Amino acid sequence: MGEIATRVGDPSFLQACAAQYAAAGFGVPDKSEMRSWRNSWPPLLRALVRAGLSDLQVYLEYGTPGGSRRLDALLVGAGPGGGLVLVVVELKQWEICRVLDAERVLRSDNVVTTHPVFQVAAYRSFFTHWRPAGAPQLDVRAVVVLHNASTEQAAALRPHAPQVADIPVLSGADLSAPEQTLIGLLRCDGLTAPDAAQVMAFEGIHWEPSSRLLSHVGSELEGTNTFALVGDQQDAFVRIRAEAARHLPARGEQPVRKGNGAVITVSGGPGSGKTALAVRLLGSLMRNHPATRPRFITPSGTLRAHLQEAVRAHSAARELFPGIGALRSTAHQAGALVIDEAQRIKRNGTRGLPPDLAAVVEHVPLAVIFLDERQIIRPDEGTTVDEIDAAARRLGRVHHHLELTGSFRCAGSAAYTDWVDALLYGTPVAWRGHTGYDLSLAGDPFILQQQIERATAAGHSARTTAGFCWPWPRNRSRTPTLPLDIQIDVPSPTGQTRVWKAAWNAREALTDTDGNPVAPRSQLWATHTGGHQQIGCIYTAQGLEYRHSGVIIGPDLTWNNDHWEAHPDQSHDETLRDLSPQQYLRYALNIYRVLLTRGTHTTRIHATDPATQRFLDRLISQTMAH
Repeated sequence: MGEIATRVGDPSFLQACAAQYAAAGFGVPDKSEMRSWRNSWPPLLRALVRAGLSDLQVYLEYGTPGGSRRLDALLVGAGPGGGLVLVVVELKQWEICRVLDAERVLRSDNVVTTHPVFQVAAYRSFFTHWRPAGAPQLDVRAVVVLHNASTEQAAALRPHAPQVADIPVLSGADLSAPEQTLIGLLRCDGLTAPDAAQVMAFEGIHWEPSSRLLSHVGSELEGTNTFALVGDQQDAFVRIRAEAARHLPARGEQPVRKGNGAVITVSGGPGSGKTALAVRLLGSLMRNHPATRPRFITPSGTLRAHLQEAVRAHSAARELFPGIGALRSTAHQAGALVIDEAQRIKRNGTRGLPPDLAAVVEHVPLAVIFLDERQIIRPDEGTTVDEIDAAARRLGRVHHHLELTGSFRCAGSAAYTDWVDALLYGTPVAWRGHTGYDLSLAGDPFILQQQIERATAAGHSARTTAGFCWPWPRNRSRTPTLPLDIQIDVPSPTGQTRVWKAAWNAREALTDTDGNPVAPRSQLWATHTGGHQQIGCIYTAQGLEYRHSGVIIGPDLTWNNDHWEAHPDQSHDETLRDLSPQQYLRYALNIYRVLLTRGTHTTRIHATDPATQRFLDRLISQTMAH
């Protein structure tokens, strides 16, 4: 550590760290990340040197498996009895923040975030629940360091919950305490330098979830009504479980691969139950085949955030859902892997199967891949069942394909999803109605939003989505008031024009000055309080559902006499706006198919193009009047 402490202020050291960070699969650190390193690492390292702890092993930005979490700093030393001791350090640059409740704080920039003590407690829990049998015993401690905060500000963040009472919150003044006092404050009392063998033993640990954690999480996923299975979902579940029993070691058996394994693809349209089946399958694999270290990966950050929310009671469960960037490394570690929304995996310029997915097909004993080829929404995405089948055949692996044909969204209305598919891909037909499903046209966005507001007031989940046809600045301010980027002119019979204005969903969770939620973060827009007051897009809605859906078809897709026309110049999606109209059309149709099939009971549509609105009126409103 001593060498790092002397070099930490050197720009070349930070650049070397940035290169290593990218090589580890975390991406290129942005300016704010680099700034936090520059501001937070020196105070910590100076304090450790002052306390005579420079011989401890230190890891900066230590990543858990799959990159699900990164620890600001991890100290490794030898305890009084010779065993390994870990100290997890959470660094914050904050000066002022306000505690909202037991697990959340409001920062001075109006961003709501996890209380740092509970954040570092979850990191500590990881080392407890992911230490494999045979690995060295670990004494895991934790500390929060607010190097810019005063003694009073740090004291205000110290919670009284007994499960985190041993986690101190240090201020800048604490870092200047006398040597022996500082050692205790940093939770390094009794620590000495680890020897080379101990460092090697620690770095050689292959972290994997304990059977107990898998059993608990598996029981929770299998037991929730949200992921109940019926019809062809249940049939597919039984078939996949049979393949798992054939190829994977059962609970209590040694993790030895049985034969060449199998690759299973499962396809189905919107609301066919793919995600519910995928999650139930993960729960079953965790309970019945824990030695295979099952994982669940999806390219959808929104879906991943909701699954992590579903198991948030288990603080060490986050790593069971690695980010899509860890797909290839996970393929070499997991014996069973469930992938949802696989059609959204990036190709990275290659033809055929994306390399990361090819690694899954080659290495994972049981890979179950869920996809919908009509939900390909960007030109750099687009995996198909045929590509997976061809790759499996080349490798001599068994490939089974299952199709889900039921409809569990749209009140079970296959009639509505069929109507949407005919509207976008075939010959549009009049909507004749369906018991239990309510489809209608909204004359303008004011009416559309009023209907969403009424549904929300009645206690129902209700959201409005739109095509990506209005700007969405990346540098939005973090004030409780979101900019009204979406503006639509609405002519009135008197000749006057009103302007309907609305905000896109927030990137980060926002609250008012009293800590009440104003807007959830983007990944939780569809389900958390306040989301109905912002407009979502394809990236926040895909994979989710809500009872009442409002959809604004923007000027990027219009109806002209007998066909759809695409207008990429009307798009604000940087990945699509430079395509030709014919290229753009495929993605626009798929995007609006997703948006139009989110509502479980009600869909209200408004098209900004007058001719398209009149066309939809003939299909919906006039036919319903007879």
